Amino acid sequence: MKKLAVIATAFVALAGVAAADIQAPPGSTYTSSRKLGRAISNILYGFIEIPEQIVRKSDDHGRKAGWSYGAVDGTNRALRRLGYGFYELFTFTCPTYRGTFKPPYERCGEDNRVQMNPSDGLSEFPPELGFETYYNYSRIQKY
Repeated sequence: MKKLAVIATAFVALAGVAAADIQAPPGSTYTSSRKLGRAISNILYGFIEIPEQIVRKSDDHGRKAGWSYGAVDGTNRALRRLGYGFYELFTFTCPTYRGTFKPPYERCGEDNRVQMNPSDGLSEFPPELGFETYYNYSRIQKY
């Protein structure tokens, strides 16, 4: 009877350990293929930062600031994206940022994570221009 209790206890303990790790690790969404996609996107579409920052600075500070400060800031951000793009293109097979494939951009916020706030730091992918979007911000009208 004592042997049966020990075996049952060991089985329950092992079953608890086996079921404990059922979630993916935090960096599992960042893979080498995502890093390669991020690199290509930054190289091809990084220049979109220039008109994006002109529009943002015009909205926040006026047209003169948009066409001067926005153009300079957009060019700076576009060149940084181009540099990061080539860096990630040549190192996409290597986990370079703290042993992961996460983007090495500026960190924002108190928790030191990549914030998707384009006015403070670079987002993971370049911004979109025009009316193409993947988010539903409006209601669908039924006829």
